[in-house]
Amino acid sequence: MGASKVPHGKVRDREERKRALLSAANKLFASRGYEATTTREIAACAGCAEGLIHRYFTGKAGLLLDLIRSRISQEVVDLNDRLPRAETIEEEILQIVKWEVDHLWADRDFLRVIIPRALVDPALGPMVSKIGPAERAKAIAQRLRKYPESRTLPDHDLDVLADFLGIIGFMFGFQRPVVLGHDRALAKQAAVSIARLLTRSLFAGNLVDSSLQELSHALA
Repeated sequence: MGASKVPHGKVRDREERKRALLSAANKLFASRGYEATTTREIAACAGCAEGLIHRYFTGKAGLLLDLIRSRISQEVVDLNDRLPRAETIEEEILQIVKWEVDHLWADRDFLRVIIPRALVDPALGPMVSKIGPAERAKAIAQRLRKYPESRTLPDHDLDVLADFLGIIGFMFGFQRPVVLGHDRALAKQAAVSIARLLTRSLFAGNLVDSSLQELSHALA
């Protein structure tokens, strides 16, 4: 009995240390930037040995990637657990866009770290896209598929729609207010207006064969 408890304790300690290092990295990357932050500073902030960063994450780049995975996983959980499903698909799309805009705004400091890093690291961009927007789009598509109206759209078009809702969130939750300095309230209002026009057209049958195909080509 006693021997079986030791590995469990070691696993628990390992996970606690990993969480501490991820939390410290998140804090320091956001406040100081990726390049300026050292593994020694991350370890000191987490109260762990610096060597654990290399053991658990194979270095600072691996730590950043694991941090992205952790954040995206939590974002998907939050989307499903904290956002009750709306009564209609039109209301669902509107609330998802509002959620995405608010979320991207709240995550602006971390995005300031990720985006410049992806520009200088060619390998990071595709990985971020795969575990970031792709996972959120998958979660959004799963929510939309629960509505009868979604059956009017081919699966591919529904996936494109879900991806586009995430793009609206990025454009009006981060790029417009943070990068371009636009008024945040006006940016969110514009995002909601676009979502409202899109849903009205889609489920009136006007854009299924045209606009979604154009979006599909644009996102390919």
